[in-house]
Amino acid sequence: MATTPATPVVLIGDVVASRETTDRRGLHRALEAALTDTNGRVGHVEPLEITVGDEFQGVYPHLGAALEAALRTRLALRPAAESRYGLGRGTTTTLDAARGIKDGPAWWAAREAIIDVEKRAERAALEHVHTAYRMAEGEPDESGTALAVEAALQCQDHMVGSLSERSGRLLKGLLDGMTQRELAAAEGISPSAVSQRVRADGLAVIVRCHELLKDLP
Repeated sequence: MATTPATPVVLIGDVVASRETTDRRGLHRALEAALTDTNGRVGHVEPLEITVGDEFQGVYPHLGAALEAALRTRLALRPAAESRYGLGRGTTTTLDAARGIKDGPAWWAAREAIIDVEKRAERAALEHVHTAYRMAEGEPDESGTALAVEAALQCQDHMVGSLSERSGRLLKGLLDGMTQRELAAAEGISPSAVSQRVRADGLAVIVRCHELLKDLP
């Protein structure tokens, strides 16, 4: 029996409190660099691109790729600023290719998700949760994947948001395939210090969570 191809997943992201920065030009350059890095590492239907202000968007062939893109972009941008993400699964439509105007249930679901993330951030207990996933109305979810992903994202986001700047760099390096010895050399610290941070900050747990999520269809 043939399986039905998965519908694409839209990612909408934006920079948190971007208007408060004193170096708007520098922040824009950092965002461009983060998106370029993610686009080079994660397969996509449409690459991440800046749209209006500090908002950006892209389209992915499956949920795992969109989740990987969100995490990688957050880590790449995090030294300069925090960012949040709304992911939506469903059909998409291009209303105006020349102007890049997109529409469809996946876009509506992603917009709903990022608005929900922004509302959650008003609660101190959820301030580190910066990613949400929604399925468009009518999308099948017999196994309850959406709820499971949402639960995993809240745990993963809290751990990532609680990391120091150095631990964030170590996590990005681990996701890029660097060894702990290579990370130690890059940071100018001992391998044992890297190992201690990996254990104490749960970096290996985040990496494992990422590995499981990025394989989702």
